[in-house]
Amino acid sequence: MAAKAALEKQAEDVVVMDLRTLSTVTDFFVVCTALSRRQASALKEYIESSLMHQGCAMWHTEGVESLVLPTENSGDASEKWEDPLRVANPNLLWVLMDCGDIVIHIQDSAARTCYQLERLWADAPRVPIDFAKQNLSTKQYKVEGVEGERNP
Repeated sequence: MAAKAALEKQAEDVVVMDLRTLSTVTDFFVVCTALSRRQASALKEYIESSLMHQGCAMWHTEGVESLVLPTENSGDASEKWEDPLRVANPNLLWVLMDCGDIVIHIQDSAARTCYQLERLWADAPRVPIDFAKQNLSTKQYKVEGVEGERNP
């Protein structure tokens, strides 16, 4: 559902990674590229709405502040940790949406090139986008011996 929603809002380079055999934190990553902050905001809202409509709970969202261009005085001096890549390039855009079994990453092309999630998770099998676009939450599929009922 998340990949389908991203494609419906013209996200580019949508990739779905199956992490079930590699991580206990989440089952799938959906990574997509937004061409602008406005598109990233629209993607976030539309994906969130689509998932909630299907009964998926949004656990947490990070990076919404990256949807607003930084100013010289932006940021809280009491923050404990700052991403050194974000400090070096405050215009990087990355929104992370955590739905438990699925984590959605909306990035601009600069952030996608910088963080290289597909390279970091190169061992993760890719779920064909045609399958990810299906609207069937109980669809059975098998990837490298792992069966599942989730729809990324």
